[in-house]
Amino acid sequence: MQNYTLKQLLAQISYKLSLQFTQPEAQAIKKQLVEDMLGINYHQAYLNPDKVVIPKEKVSGVLQAADRIVGGTPLQYATGVSHFLGLTFRVTPDVLIPRPETEELVSMIIKGNRFSNPVILDVGTGSGCIAISLARFIHGAKVLALDISEAALGVARENAMRNGVNVEFIQTDILTADKLFESSTFDIVVSNPPYVRESEKELMHANVLDFEPHQALFVADENPLIFYHSIAKCSANWLKSAGVIYFEINEALGEEVRFLLDSYGFYDVQVLADFRGKHRFAFGKNREK
Repeated sequence: MQNYTLKQLLAQISYKLSLQFTQPEAQAIKKQLVEDMLGINYHQAYLNPDKVVIPKEKVSGVLQAADRIVGGTPLQYATGVSHFLGLTFRVTPDVLIPRPETEELVSMIIKGNRFSNPVILDVGTGSGCIAISLARFIHGAKVLALDISEAALGVARENAMRNGVNVEFIQTDILTADKLFESSTFDIVVSNPPYVRESEKELMHANVLDFEPHQALFVADENPLIFYHSIAKCSANWLKSAGVIYFEINEALGEEVRFLLDSYGFYDVQVLADFRGKHRFAFGKNREK
């Protein structure tokens, strides 16, 4: 492998991607490869592409990433980078790739926050995108985040450092964590837990099934709200009076989640649609204590 000019590298990437993708798709992928792996502004790059020299080590890495993408690897895993609310996150196959719906959930929390210096808990943090974004964009927020996976927490800790925020990360299983915190500790609890039923696997794309961590995605059909029950039960104790719980949910289970929150004493419960019109979010306020 030798040094390439950027023009030569882009030509190689274009050829590889043309085997699998349409021209607009390939263009979007090239942009992310150049910006995320080379740190070069894609549009600026086209001003003098034949004068920008890329070291052979980086050439090799980018071409390998392009090959992986053609082979089905999600773009974010190939580059190791995902973008969320304008922030940059490292992602590995130990964590889910952050989704636009989750950006919408976090934006909802930021805009709806009425607490001064809120104490926030993120359950099932994965890459840390929810916890870190809340710590970054809510002034004075103290944020704690839980996950069962130590590998995921390693990624999340790195992302907190990358984005210059302080988040306390704790490894635990939420299904057995009811004694983890004192009563009335938090103003906000948020979670995007596993909610895809096993029977829904056939509806999912291969690049999700083959690469993303199943532990963070799937639940048994017989008990699809297992995590919601545990989180809501714990949150009814952990949240202060009028503290708010937020969930990302399975679009097919909105009414079931609404009933669940009602059953644990939450009030003003709402189920809202995402930008695609699918029931994707639920939230409610904790009862008076």
